[in-house]
Amino acid sequence: MTDLLERVDMDYTAGTSDIEVPPPPALPRGRRRGGGGRRRPRDFRWADAGVLVASAVSSFALMWMVFYQFTLLSGAFGFLLCWYVCTLAMYWFVTSETLDRRTATDRVVMVVMVTAAALMLGLVVFIAGWVVWKGLPHLSANFFFKTEKDLEPANPNVLHQIGVAHAIVGTVEQVALAALIAVPVAVTTAVFLNEVKGRGVRAVRTVVTAMSGLPSVVAGVFVFSLLVEPGIMRYAGILASLALFILILPLITRTTEEVLRLVPGGLREASLALGASETRTVFSVVLPTARSGIITASLLGVAIAVGETAPLLFTAFGSNVMNANPFHGAQGALPLVIYTNAKAAQSSLVDLAYTTALILLMLVLILFVAARVFGRRRTHAGFLRRRLLALTAASSVSSPTIEVRGTSSSIPEEGPPSS
Repeated sequence: MTDLLERVDMDYTAGTSDIEVPPPPALPRGRRRGGGGRRRPRDFRWADAGVLVASAVSSFALMWMVFYQFTLLSGAFGFLLCWYVCTLAMYWFVTSETLDRRTATDRVVMVVMVTAAALMLGLVVFIAGWVVWKGLPHLSANFFFKTEKDLEPANPNVLHQIGVAHAIVGTVEQVALAALIAVPVAVTTAVFLNEVKGRGVRAVRTVVTAMSGLPSVVAGVFVFSLLVEPGIMRYAGILASLALFILILPLITRTTEEVLRLVPGGLREASLALGASETRTVFSVVLPTARSGIITASLLGVAIAVGETAPLLFTAFGSNVMNANPFHGAQGALPLVIYTNAKAAQSSLVDLAYTTALILLMLVLILFVAARVFGRRRTHAGFLRRRLLALTAASSVSSPTIEVRGTSSSIPEEGPPSS
């Protein structure tokens, strides 16, 4: 019986050894058109650039035939718009046939985003280049040291005899006073909204959001009707600062609040765990960590305030002579000089407006460079460690005391390790 079972088992093994077992099915690897393995949607190669250029050339020829041969359409803007849309459609179709639809959609979105960025950068470069081209030939040292006191529009050499020193002083004083008032208030409000989170947070955030959409002329009219029209004060630079303060306060507050949200919560928890109070945590950990963002937010507010014209018409009023006292008398400003002379009939005054715009552009550029230099964030490894060690040393006001059976023994606490 045993021999029979062994013979049957050998026959079964010999019979199954000749059976070929099929390999496991391969995982789906997607569509492979055009050769090559799997490609990520963001892998943009020279072949893809060639497809984009070919699509642009083909769509240009197609739109030229449609516009100027088969139809009565005309206009450069309409032609460029239709050409752009046709290029995107043709590029998507060719890419979807050579690769896949997901990659084609990613390519088209990438082209749209790059086009938008290039368009915005081109507009900024064009505006700055136009101002430099029109104002640089007339720029001289007189513009920084003389005023418009002896302005004679009929004189062809008037630009060599006048300057805008009074406007530079007025703009710097007005913006500096506005920032001096707005930055502390805005940072305090942002800390209240993000760190304190007490009663009234929703109401304060609603007011700040509503003030963000306030037109600049409304701020000027508000200060004018509140202080100038009743006779409480006359035109002065401080009134312009108050109007600019109303404009930049919500911007700095909202931006600072977003920056404070980016501070890691672990830093706050580490500071509180070392015994620091919430107030000391905010001033010693949160605000220093977000310093560069707060400076950027303040700079954005200053950049907006520098170029505002409508509030100054109702507050500073403008002046052609030097007035370094922002609390008394009308005061000039660079935006007012541009607004007054840009619409003049004399070409010399128009050149004066372009030169003043160039000086204003240089002033904004100086502010941006200074903010990047002084607001450079310290990111070396020991910065936060030394900050937390300082908190530890400050929180150790007295050594802990342990009571044992009615008696107390003082155990000195070890100081922070040396960095």
